[in-house]
Amino acid sequence: MPDTKPAVDPVARPRQPRKNNPEKTRQEILLAAVHEFAEQGLSGARVDAIAERTSTSKRMIYYYFGSKEQLYLAVLEKLYGDIRRTEAGLRLDELDPEAAIRLLIEFTFDHHDVNVDFIRVASIENIHHGEHIARSQLIRSLSKSIVSEIAAILARGVAAGVFRADIDPLDLHLLISSFCFFRVSNRYTFSTIHQVDLGEPEAKARHREMICEAVIRYIRT
Repeated sequence: MPDTKPAVDPVARPRQPRKNNPEKTRQEILLAAVHEFAEQGLSGARVDAIAERTSTSKRMIYYYFGSKEQLYLAVLEKLYGDIRRTEAGLRLDELDPEAAIRLLIEFTFDHHDVNVDFIRVASIENIHHGEHIARSQLIRSLSKSIVSEIAAILARGVAAGVFRADIDPLDLHLLISSFCFFRVSNRYTFSTIHQVDLGEPEAKARHREMICEAVIRYIRT
């Protein structure tokens, strides 16, 4: 009688059991939650939908984050933390003051242009009057770091005789952020009203240079 046992695939390997990696699971949930909150807002977002985007369950999401509101706050902390940590890697203190300011502006412009979910979630939090950010010591602490960085660059510029001495670093942060934020947050309304394409490469390059020149001319002596 012929042997009917199936042939063994010499390449096949035994399936490895899935290792429990809490931090990886937490990050997967956060990434899915970013997209859900950006698309649906805090009120419209569903924990079930976030679970469907990941390989976890609704129960596991509550285990890690406690509630939808706490998950939303964790998303805010992730998004603000990402931009602040990347800014810290620019090593602005190693550049001359004007080059440092220009690099910071270019980074902010590029970050906001490609991280639309950050813009959307920040806009959603403004609809909620910043009540969730108000609970986060982490976001306030992280945000102080960039204002301190700008203050240090301005001080170096003043000492070198190239920057005015009356520039408030928080005001400068607001000036840079407002332009970079607005052209993404309002791109659809602005583009429709004025029949322009803010996503067109030439327009982006022009606006990127424009905000750099506007800021640097403002702070120069």
